[in-house]
Amino acid sequence: MPEQLIARPMEPLISLTIRNGQKAFQPGDELEYEFQVDAVEAGEIQSVETSVMWYTEGKGDEDIGVHDFHRSVAADVKDGDLRELKRFHTTLPNSPLSYDGLILKVHWCVRVRVFLGRGKETFFELPFQLGDVPPVHLEIP
Repeated sequence: MPEQLIARPMEPLISLTIRNGQKAFQPGDELEYEFQVDAVEAGEIQSVETSVMWYTEGKGDEDIGVHDFHRSVAADVKDGDLRELKRFHTTLPNSPLSYDGLILKVHWCVRVRVFLGRGKETFFELPFQLGDVPPVHLEIP
């Protein structure tokens, strides 16, 4: 019996960059980012969401907050192709600041989510730091 090759659907490739290469920002700074979706047919993408957001990690309930949000559907763009390079910018808020504590951590990131047909989705996020709160170190006397 001849060997059969089974084609697997390829995951979209999400390219995401913070435009000036910065990884640390202060409240009130302008964050500029760009992204592009590739390695997928244009017709397979239902929508794309981008967000600048924070989330907590650690003891207790985890929280999440969205600072800036954009959603595009095929009808929003020329030729219905959501794979083209897109750029966004936002002014970063005063809080919450990034924090690396022993019990609680606050993380900031830019996230791109791609929604495909049949309920499938994928995402990529790029972390950055907001503020300059020093990490907490436990000192034992």
